Order: sequence, then structure tokens, then C-alpha cells
Amino acid sequence: MTGKTILITGCSSGIGFDVAHSLRDRGWTVFASCRQQKDCDQFIAQGFASPLIDYTQRGTIASGLQEVLTVTGGHLDALFNNGAHATPGAVEDLPADALRAIFEANVFGWHDLTTRVIPVMRAQGHGRIINHSSVLGLVTIPWRGAYTATKFATEGLTDTLRTEMAGIGIHIVTLNTGPVTSKIRQNAIPHFERWVDWRGSARVQDYEDRLIKRLYEDRGPDTFELPASAVTAKVIHALESSKPRPRYYITKATYLMGAARRLLSTRMLDWLVTKGG
Repeated sequence: MTGKTILITGCSSGIGFDVAHSLRDRGWTVFASCRQQKDCDQFIAQGFASPLIDYTQRGTIASGLQEVLTVTGGHLDALFNNGAHATPGAVEDLPADALRAIFEANVFGWHDLTTRVIPVMRAQGHGRIINHSSVLGLVTIPWRGAYTATKFATEGLTDTLRTEMAGIGIHIVTLNTGPVTSKIRQNAIPHFERWVDWRGSARVQDYEDRLIKRLYEDRGPDTFELPASAVTAKVIHALESSKPRPRYYITKATYLMGAARRLLSTRMLDWLVTKGG
């Protein structure tokens, strides 16, 4: 085994896929995990180690990490918590079980894996943990309440963890990504169809006017959309810089919303995101 080692989740497409390939090209030993075995098999065919990790299945978190540590001899330089999904819908139409399901995938699974990795990094005296948040970890927009709630939770846990890890050699990093080319829209559709009875909603007309077409139709790139390589560039800096930043903004949308959160009143910010959503 050569190079520094990293475990990346959510590698089947988009950002995780690009980061995994780019880091391998830079000499990293990459463990490109996916939540479905068919996607793992594709990575294995390309010469990657690809442990199966599904954040909603605790057993795979334990077994996937153990697979990594067996190969590395108990060593791991970096973890990139990247896998997540969205469940669109008006907050009033989200069953509590829908929130439980998305928090299991986007928050609790991340926390489980992270707390298993920290002892490894503490024992070796160094490590880097990157948590992939979003512009929606800074502000919210209509129809994205479930996803936003998980990213706000991620922000709180990550910020706290960063302060707790200070001085022991484990760097904690947050990525706030805006619109980036990925399959998050397509992957959200099964969760929307499972959980949201939009035709029975008091807001059925709002769904028809504002969400359904946007969710189901490919309209091309969003405003300010960047390729996955834009995220990869920030991940590389976070991993290889001697002094990684605690937070990286990606896309103009994130910079604009970050500034708006600091400068605007709550009422003005509500108006801005409602107009955009």
C-alpha cells in the first residue's frame, strides 16, 4: 500500500466519484465506499478498494471500516463523509418517519462512522475529517426542509467537534457546497414518492407550480452550477495543506448566501430565499 489513506463515502456518482479518482491520481490510497454492492463492484473492477457502507445500516458502517483498517494495519489518514440524499416536500407534508429516515442517512450514520474513526486518528496522532455540508447548512429554501434540517444538524455537530479536537492533531473541516453537477435531484425522487402525498396536500397547486416540474425534468445546469471537480479542488486543499481551513465555500451561491446570512435581517433573508425557492 502506498500514499496516504482516505475513506470516502457516497462514491457511486458525482462528487464522491470525482474525488475518489482525483485523489488516487495524486497518489492517495482511496477506499471508495458505496451503499450498493453493484457500485462497489464497479470500483473494484477499476482497481479500487471499495467497502460497502450504507449509513442507514449500522452493521455496514462497522464492517466497512474494519475492512479498511485490516488493509491499512489500523491506520487511516482521512475520512470524507460525503454520502447523503434529499427528501423534497413542504414541511407540513413530511411524516415524522420521513425525517427519521433522512436523519439516519445524513446525520446519525455520519456520526457513527466518525466516532469509530476518531480513536484510530487519536492513536496515530493525526487525521483529517471532512464533512460535506451545503449552502443549505447556512440558509434554508422552501421545499427543502428535511435536507436542510440534516445539514443544520451536521453544521452543529461539526463545529462542536472542531473545537473539541483542537490541539490533538485531528483537523475537522466543513464543505459548504452550492449547486454542483450530481444526481441528487434524480436520487431524491424515490424518497419524495415514498413519503410525500402531494396530491392530498392542501398545497397541491404549489407543488404543481413550484416543485414537480423542477424535480422530474432535467432543465440543464442550475444558476451558478459548477462541476464536481470544483469540490474536489477544495477537498485536495483540505487534505494536503499544512493548515487546512475549517470551512470551505464552493460556488458563488454559497458565498452570496453566506454573506446574506451575516448582513440581512431575518425578514429580508426570508424574502430572498422565498423568491429564489
